[in-house]
Amino acid sequence: MPISRIAIGNPSEFAQADALKAALAEFISVLIFVFAGEGSGMAYNKLTDNGSATPAGLVAASLSHAFALFVAVSVGANISGGHVNPAVTFGAFIGGHITLLRGILYWIAQLLGSVVACLLLKVATGGLETSAFSLSSGVGVGNAVVFEIVMTFGLVYTVYATAVDPKKGNIGIVAPIAIGFIVGANILAGGAFDGASMNPAVSFGPAVVSWTWDNQWVYWVGPLIGSAIAAVVYETFFITPSSYEQLPVADY
Repeated sequence: MPISRIAIGNPSEFAQADALKAALAEFISVLIFVFAGEGSGMAYNKLTDNGSATPAGLVAASLSHAFALFVAVSVGANISGGHVNPAVTFGAFIGGHITLLRGILYWIAQLLGSVVACLLLKVATGGLETSAFSLSSGVGVGNAVVFEIVMTFGLVYTVYATAVDPKKGNIGIVAPIAIGFIVGANILAGGAFDGASMNPAVSFGPAVVSWTWDNQWVYWVGPLIGSAIAAVVYETFFITPSSYEQLPVADY
């Protein structure tokens, strides 16, 4: 079982140069991703004078997030593994591919990257609101949690299949493309209902800067559950004990 491979790590990791470099890479990648993704939404609101959401706006959000995530994962892949998401880091931890302590370091960097990106957007736009994630009319918290679980399951399963699995071979740029595509597709599916976060850092930054915490827990509980399920399923059924290996940071 994958849970048997969970590792706590050593406190000295917090001072190791490679761990700090990896955390910095995560900070920069999340900053790039959130600045582009959240910024596209702010640009849409400005162009429509805060008008109602439209199908065109949903497609624009999907494309901007897919493109930005492709870049963010690509630029961080060789340094930190390009997680760009606390849920992805959690899934890697469940599968034994990152220690708890290094995972905490990643989480801190990812959350800070999101907050700084939103602060920069607020300054650059002259004080426009960085809208926090929220549930659409008629969508209950239970519905939203299910959406986040299923969408994040798809995301982390894709990460495992294209970036974590030792049998993946030398697929190079395919992993960031596939990861960007699944996020873009999930936004088309769930964006109209709960914003389709799939990433606690993405929802955390706007919440901090706008100080809006309504249903924030949904965007943590759903993604973390979906991530854990994906990790357990992939590790149990598709990564055999003979093929398992503790992946170095350079690979993931």
